[in-house]
Amino acid sequence: MTEKTQILTHLQEKIRAHTAVVGVVGLGYVGLPFAVEKAKVGYPVVGIEQNPQRTERVNMADNYITDIKDEDLKQVVATGKLRAVLGFEEVPQMDVIVICVPTPLTKNLTPNLSYIESVTHGIAKYLRPGQLVTLESTTYPGTTDEVMRPVLEQVSGLKQGQDFFLAHSPERVDPGNKRYTTKNTNKVVGASDSQSLEIAMLFYQQTIDHVVPVSSAKAAELVKVFENTFRAVNIALVNELALLCDRLDLNVWEVLDAANTKPFGIMPFYPGPGVGGHCIPIDPHYLEWKAKEVNFNTHFIALAGEINRSMPIFVREKARRVLNDLGIAPAKSRILMIGVAYKKDLGDWRESPAMMVINYLLEDKITVTYHDPFVPKMEIKGQTFHSVTLTEEAIATADLVIIATDHSQINYIDLVAKAQAVLDTRGITRHLDCAHDKVTLL
Repeated sequence: MTEKTQILTHLQEKIRAHTAVVGVVGLGYVGLPFAVEKAKVGYPVVGIEQNPQRTERVNMADNYITDIKDEDLKQVVATGKLRAVLGFEEVPQMDVIVICVPTPLTKNLTPNLSYIESVTHGIAKYLRPGQLVTLESTTYPGTTDEVMRPVLEQVSGLKQGQDFFLAHSPERVDPGNKRYTTKNTNKVVGASDSQSLEIAMLFYQQTIDHVVPVSSAKAAELVKVFENTFRAVNIALVNELALLCDRLDLNVWEVLDAANTKPFGIMPFYPGPGVGGHCIPIDPHYLEWKAKEVNFNTHFIALAGEINRSMPIFVREKARRVLNDLGIAPAKSRILMIGVAYKKDLGDWRESPAMMVINYLLEDKITVTYHDPFVPKMEIKGQTFHSVTLTEEAIATADLVIIATDHSQINYIDLVAKAQAVLDTRGITRHLDCAHDKVTLL
């Protein structure tokens, strides 16, 4: 048996026996649920998290991710299967290292790979033969092979596919989704050499029901950005339809509800105040940027981004229109925002369109308060806002209530009854009988 075969076989044996030490870099919305899932089936898991508050909370079994059950985190921490550290010093003891760090955009909408690059250098200094490194962060096609691999090989002096293994397996986390979890969501895996693909497939098959191999890391990277671009383009289509219906004096929700009764050839998408979260507003621009490298213009992606970014401005304009119809000068008005999270029943307000709407309203000298049961406080341009209690007085004293996030625990019948006027950007009140006189739909 060759040394190369021995390395591969030894790692396979440890993965099958669930004795392989798994390192998870980045304990956020993707990394911590992944770490808990691996620890639940017996793998010893070490999380590398450079935010000391998160590290401390994990080690205290203090849960901060809604998709994780509190009792699951407590169990794996109490049994010693999961712990968190701040640095990379324990990388030599790890057999598998999974990278789940953010991939934001710059102000110019170009990829910011600083987290991936920093983590790759941190791992490379300690990389040893027989380890598998996988990247789960969403990024443009080519990142794993063209950015990570050269650093890992040059700093460590090791070779991919011979000494260590490298793969890309994009995360498919849908925060708040009770039906599809890490375990039952199909997992795509790609690598540029057969040994890396083989070992990565084996690793993910231990805890995920169905793993889908593709021919390369680059193909796997493109799979993820296409998935989110698909959503961004279709959301932009219905957002544009909402803008058109506003001009035609038609109810966009009525049109969409009727169109979606067709049993084939259509898929439900709905308009809103914009797009938020880490994926939809950001990931398509990774593909757009990469396309320009090969002298290709992605017209749909660019247009979709333009339309989706325009929606907070449209909400602002519609709010001013409603206030003017009520005979209230916008600059002297009070607006209560319902929800600031980017998605219902979550506390995540990254890239939330509600934040953009509030920012525009503040520019118009409007007094803004908000209620969000999942976001107790937030900051906009250095100003701290606290969620107000949704009392009758808080609702009635607002000249306009804007529903920006349709959280399930809000009593919308009661809200509409007590409000002077409502601008519903999510269509949550469109079937309420009490909504006709007071509610303006997006």
